[in-house]
Amino acid sequence: MARPPQDPQIRINEILDVAEPMFYANGYHETAISDIVKKMGVAQGTFYYYFKSKEDILEALINRHFSKFFSEAKVIARSPSFSPTQKIERVINEVFHMLNNNGEGLLFEYLYNDKSICFMDKLARQGKQQLQPVLLEIVESGVQCKVFQVANAAATVRIMLALLDSLLEAFYEGIADELLHAQFVLTENLLGQVLGMQGETLALNKNFK
Repeated sequence: MARPPQDPQIRINEILDVAEPMFYANGYHETAISDIVKKMGVAQGTFYYYFKSKEDILEALINRHFSKFFSEAKVIARSPSFSPTQKIERVINEVFHMLNNNGEGLLFEYLYNDKSICFMDKLARQGKQQLQPVLLEIVESGVQCKVFQVANAAATVRIMLALLDSLLEAFYEGIADELLHAQFVLTENLLGQVLGMQGETLALNKNFK
């Protein structure tokens, strides 16, 4: 077996970089560990030095994408350069940008099937758990400076996440563009109402795909 690099993260990233496009091209369930190590040109034992299973690869991929996104989201939330409304818009639009997967299609779309419903549920729950404190920080800041008029910031964020969850589900379902646009507009209006923006709406990126 090839000797592992001194920095384990180097080999981990190599495995992830090879596995992810294979999941998109062939399907997650259809891609075997043997396919990944063959593509890399390494022994199977090398893989098991870093990952116990294919599920561990998926977990690492999710964490890698989420880590990058939430680092950027926190910078936006704490930036003095944006108003609370702009921060909400930018964070939500960053969600769509992440989903765009650098123009390669919807992120983790290979999981959107009956076989992977547990993974999709885990993905959604993990995303909402990490996004919730970011949105809460922005909403509370907006309440303090009287941009948002809400009675309970935590409850408001829960409703916001439910609206976004419905919109993201529409993307993965692949609904018609006209219907998707209508849902986008409705989501903007509802988010504005939930935040108590007094007739104003948010400007979300409807052309992220």
